[in-house]
Amino acid sequence: MIVGPPGSGKSTVGPLLAASLGVAFRDSDDDIVAWAGRSISDIFAEDGEPAFRALEEAAVATALAEHDGVLSLGGGAPLTPGTRARLARHTVVFLNVGLAAGVQRTGLSSARPLLAGVNPRATFKKLLDERVPVYREVATVEIVTDDRSPTEIVAHLVAELAAPAEAKE
Repeated sequence: MIVGPPGSGKSTVGPLLAASLGVAFRDSDDDIVAWAGRSISDIFAEDGEPAFRALEEAAVATALAEHDGVLSLGGGAPLTPGTRARLARHTVVFLNVGLAAGVQRTGLSSARPLLAGVNPRATFKKLLDERVPVYREVATVEIVTDDRSPTEIVAHLVAELAAPAEAKE
């Protein structure tokens, strides 16, 4: 499972990691869009964040039950207590990104509903402040992605995931 804020590289690193591990890739955000027949931005705008989070929790639960490869979760998925509980039974990679790199990578896109607004940089900082502790709570592996290419991140993760558990303690 891959978690992290917008711009951390989940959608880029996930498929590359899956290919390196020889497993399938799945993205819970893609599942939500397919189920709802609408974009995530539209769901947020028309139904609100609570309705989106309910859809997201259901999508993650289904994906965890059906999928045994690499699963990328939406940035807010771990905020839901039910999702956090489900993640406790899995290896979870936290792709951590700092404020400057995250802002650069997202371009403060209006396609990202939680970054839309008057001061997207401040909103992104607030998002990091609120979510990083939650990501760390569910993570079994954390990697800072700021100054690393997707290939470097995947190589590090493959080595980390292959290391015996006692070597990580």
